[in-house]
Amino acid sequence: MSNLTHLDENNQPKMVDVSLKKNNQRVAIASGIITMSKDAFHNVISNINKKGPVLQTAIVAAIMGTKKTSELIPMCHPLLLSGINCDVEQLEDIYGFKLIVTTKLIGQTGVEMEALTGVSIGLLTIYDMVKAIDKEMIISHIELEHKSGGESGTFNKGTFR
Repeated sequence: MSNLTHLDENNQPKMVDVSLKKNNQRVAIASGIITMSKDAFHNVISNINKKGPVLQTAIVAAIMGTKKTSELIPMCHPLLLSGINCDVEQLEDIYGFKLIVTTKLIGQTGVEMEALTGVSIGLLTIYDMVKAIDKEMIISHIELEHKSGGESGTFNKGTFR
């Protein structure tokens, strides 16, 4: 018998049963960075991209990606999210953007994967919209910054290692 939560007693894949867990407030914050050329960066912040408003489109994509997580990650539960918030920070010193996604719900399982998926999809959308100018953009530092709620308690980046 395996101690892995996503395998049953016959070593077959399964989704974890959370039906006996208590509902409580769960929050996750994830972030990631995309860096690009100076020309691409100025194209985005000047809002002159031929495909449309890059950052606003990336935020919509991040929200959509967050909501579709259970369709993309095999063992994730479909969740009734109560809130999704996206922020974009300009990183002028490195010609980049930091996308931050916050997910919330009252439920039986966490929302970390939803926040991480939202960040990934949002950053990929920026790449897609700007790739005609710069194909060497780098997506990096996709990470969980915070999570609260649930049996494992609160996590803040830098306190786990």
